[in-house]
Amino acid sequence: MAGRGGKSLFSLSTLLASFFGAAMIAGAFAYFNYKFSEYKFIDFKEWTFYEKSDVFVPKNEKYVIVFYSSKESGTMEQLANIELPFPVLAIDYYNEIRENSKNTVFLRSGTKNSLSFIQRFNIYESPSIFFIKKSKDSLYKQDSMIHKLDNLEELSSKINNL
Repeated sequence: MAGRGGKSLFSLSTLLASFFGAAMIAGAFAYFNYKFSEYKFIDFKEWTFYEKSDVFVPKNEKYVIVFYSSKESGTMEQLANIELPFPVLAIDYYNEIRENSKNTVFLRSGTKNSLSFIQRFNIYESPSIFFIKKSKDSLYKQDSMIHKLDNLEELSSKINNL
């Protein structure tokens, strides 16, 4: 009889371990699903950005978005000369006009659009970066978390580590 009680106890602990294991897997799945759903969309047909005086129309599959302040000395030059695996969309907080470079498109927009962009992506620091990936036509989905940079010199090393 003692052996039978031990077997029953073993079965109960195996059953409970299986239940808790399944619950942990389900919890992890739900958490990652939730985190992925936090990523936002940007439709360039609805949100108008300008390159100098022309309306920006995205052509690439992926972009690195850099939200920065042109009032910080040297930032526009650093962005113009940066080499990354994806084209850079540099959005200036102060909407300064700048010529595009080989790898960087400098964007600006109206105040309402800029504030909506900052609010949509919860940008609190400058410079900040994140990736976007084409979903369809002019609709792009955020493809990474927002990363705060201490300075733009660490941009290429930060991207290589992501």
